[in-house]
Amino acid sequence: MIVEPKVREFICTTAHPVGCYENVKNQIAYVKNQGIVEGPKKVLVIGASTGYGLASRITAAFGCQADTLGIMFERPSNGKRTATPGWYNTAAFEKEAEAAGLYAKSMNGDAFSKEVKEQAIEMIRKDLGQVDLVVYSLAAPRRTTADGVTWSSSLKTTDAPFTEKSLDLRTNTIVTKTVEPAEEGELEGTIKVMGGEDWMDWMDALHEAGVLAENAVTVAYSYIGPKLTYPIYNDGTIGQAKKHLTKTANEINEKYPDVKAYISVNKALVTQASSAIPIVPLYFAILYKVMKEQGTHEGCIQQISRLFHDKLFAKTIPVDEEGRIRMDDWELSDEVQNAVMKCWKEVTTENVEQISDIEGYWQDFYQMFGFKLDGVDYSKDVNIEVQIPSLV
Repeated sequence: MIVEPKVREFICTTAHPVGCYENVKNQIAYVKNQGIVEGPKKVLVIGASTGYGLASRITAAFGCQADTLGIMFERPSNGKRTATPGWYNTAAFEKEAEAAGLYAKSMNGDAFSKEVKEQAIEMIRKDLGQVDLVVYSLAAPRRTTADGVTWSSSLKTTDAPFTEKSLDLRTNTIVTKTVEPAEEGELEGTIKVMGGEDWMDWMDALHEAGVLAENAVTVAYSYIGPKLTYPIYNDGTIGQAKKHLTKTANEINEKYPDVKAYISVNKALVTQASSAIPIVPLYFAILYKVMKEQGTHEGCIQQISRLFHDKLFAKTIPVDEEGRIRMDDWELSDEVQNAVMKCWKEVTTENVEQISDIEGYWQDFYQMFGFKLDGVDYSKDVNIEVQIPSLV
């Protein structure tokens, strides 16, 4: 069929298999161009099919020549509707890894579940022996815990309502949005889904099974953002979950002296999750313009490549006072933030397209789903039923 993007607000319900393949190939080409990193050789990526998780898998494989096992939760095509982009990304990654002579297998299932953890351990034991890097990059709206309770995450403040400018993505107009405080149970649910509890469960299971190499590294991804968004992010329900993630890194380090756990605080990037957050898309669009003008803008793959090259596997790993690696160092520089806040005060519906990079924002959004990539003929019929080699 001919696949076109079908967008409802911040959700795209279709994905283009050829476009996703091209997107993965572009990321691989970037990593290869950066040269080899002296890093891990056997890698488990939990949440491996899109965004930072996919970029981590690509960087490990093509930047470190590592064997990779990826955990994902994606939907294949049923012949009538397309697969999710993560499904197509994983198929593309596996084919490219195989062509490069690299081990790459994937598991499709709920990474929160005990069953998937057990299956992953068996596959590591059988194929890899042990892993020396565990990347924890899950992004999910809900989680069912071992006791059968399903928890949902929410985007709320933890204090008073917060009202600020926002970008209406349907009309590219400036509007005012209010984010309400969390109700009873919503903060706890967000921490259960997005905090570090499941990361610790994974590390407990892997360590107990003996499939972690000595001096293995594990890294989870976080975001802090500017003071502008503190009420809805850093101080809000999501921010509290991310603080729990940092606390968990410290707990892993205390519990397992032969493992080193890090939090990498990354920069603002367009994701399916961030597109749903009021106020944030306008900040991102302005930030993109400022950082592109200053020559410091990075996408997912550029940032994770820099993380591997310059920080996570450096002889001396640079961390802040809380032991976190700061990949948001360029975003939060005074030079960038002063320029962003100047634009924020001036932005209106009339000047938003000049004062921000809405076009770049939307390009990143569409490319997540395999659209708007150079070299892809979107007028052609494509086969939407793509198989992932290791899942056949």
